[in-house]
Amino acid sequence: MMIPACRLADLPRGEAHRLDIDPPVSVFHTEDGELFAIDDTCTHQDASLADGWLEGCEVECPLHASKFDLRTGAVDSPPAKLPVRTHEVVVEDGVIHVRLSAAAPDLPPCVATRLAGGSG
Repeated sequence: MMIPACRLADLPRGEAHRLDIDPPVSVFHTEDGELFAIDDTCTHQDASLADGWLEGCEVECPLHASKFDLRTGAVDSPPAKLPVRTHEVVVEDGVIHVRLSAAAPDLPPCVATRLAGGSG
């Protein structure tokens, strides 16, 4: 499924754009001009990675400084242990689209419980 995120012209280099879907996804525009999309929620605790710090092809979680590789979703720095899901980015007619991964997301327990309909 392709989801329009925003216009490429509206996402400056070094910034992120969060899609408010469940679970949320963020598109990152690196200083080098590359575009990446990953699940927005840190796998350690409920924090938005779009609010974190983008450096090269890594984003640092604003809560506990876990770092994730935007290319692979891999954890580069603890306390997070699980990777984030990556998604394909396609630019058509100046609009950034995200093609969602079919893989199951790795979410922190509090978020996974909430999405499953439990209390948490």
